Amino acid sequence: MPAERHALLSASASHRWLHCPPSVRLGESFPDRGSDYAAEGSDAHSLCEYKLRKLLGMAAADPTENLTWYNAEMEECADQYAAYIAEKIAAAKDTCSDPVVLIEQRVDFSRYVPDGFGTADCVIIADGILHIIDFKYGKGVEVSADDNPQMMLYAIGALEMFDCLYDVGTISMTIFQPRLSNISTSIVAKDSLLEWAAGELVEKAKLAYDGGGEFACGDWCRFCKAKAVCRRRAEENLRMAQYEFAPPDTLSETETAAILDRADELAAWVSDVKEYALSQALRGVQYPGYKVVKGRSARKFKNDDVVAKVVTDAGFDPYAHKLLGFTEMQKLLGKQRFTELLAPYIVKPQGKPVLVPESDKRKTFNSLSDDFKEDN
Repeated sequence: MPAERHALLSASASHRWLHCPPSVRLGESFPDRGSDYAAEGSDAHSLCEYKLRKLLGMAAADPTENLTWYNAEMEECADQYAAYIAEKIAAAKDTCSDPVVLIEQRVDFSRYVPDGFGTADCVIIADGILHIIDFKYGKGVEVSADDNPQMMLYAIGALEMFDCLYDVGTISMTIFQPRLSNISTSIVAKDSLLEWAAGELVEKAKLAYDGGGEFACGDWCRFCKAKAVCRRRAEENLRMAQYEFAPPDTLSETETAAILDRADELAAWVSDVKEYALSQALRGVQYPGYKVVKGRSARKFKNDDVVAKVVTDAGFDPYAHKLLGFTEMQKLLGKQRFTELLAPYIVKPQGKPVLVPESDKRKTFNSLSDDFKEDN
């Protein structure tokens, strides 16, 4: 997968710049800082591309030896992705004799977004329908295809290329997120998508490109380069100080709910500020009342292999033996053999109760009825 420059108004960041247009120009003064999660995701995408091309009989070089984050789980997820795409192609052939399949396809949506472009993981064009499939390797947050602007921008870019060649009336957008067993699909009419593009998208994209609009805080702040020093985000989180962190039993249910609404964001903001302040302090910035010191550290062996040999030679076993986890065990036995041998011994304990917003799709937990079921 060739490296390319990033668009200022990228599809992957569209959830943020559509909600908070001025964040784009605000973040320009901050350097791009990669993360282990991003590097892991990039490796997974490279492996997915190879697996899919190989499955479809296309020429492809195996990238495995150059992947820093490669492991058995990544291999399995890439295989699942390739198999899923193959199923989608086979289904498309039921109604179309020769569907077009494009892998890691660059798409251009600059008619609606200034200098806008991106790369779609997989595009399938069949009679009357355009499929956009996006692979997500992350497992921290489940991603939905519903009203997903990244997917919608990929679809618009694909339409720019192929709408004049194929009679497309329907767009199918799918998020494939194997580590969370999440396959989310949203189907929209082409006319509806283009209406959104000509209206809200054009308006917000122009504001973002020009540095205009109003700052707004939300879950989209997570990937903003200016998140640690954004004044609007600070103001939103400091509003919590009105409660003076009083004991919960002095707060009303409404006040407690207000705190719950902001709790995760407040914790994330504090963590972002601390991380940013440390990075700046290490560069010489002085914060009143604070200094940088060495953190606590734990002892470790210089060389594990040498230590293991010394202990073994002394007549002792230096290793702690434990049962393989689900992924490793399934890899060892193979899926079919794993099921044949171990299915009778697999249980799924009830998860610990968690307080979540009412918008969460999970069924409401009833402690009394569930306790009764367990006891009986």
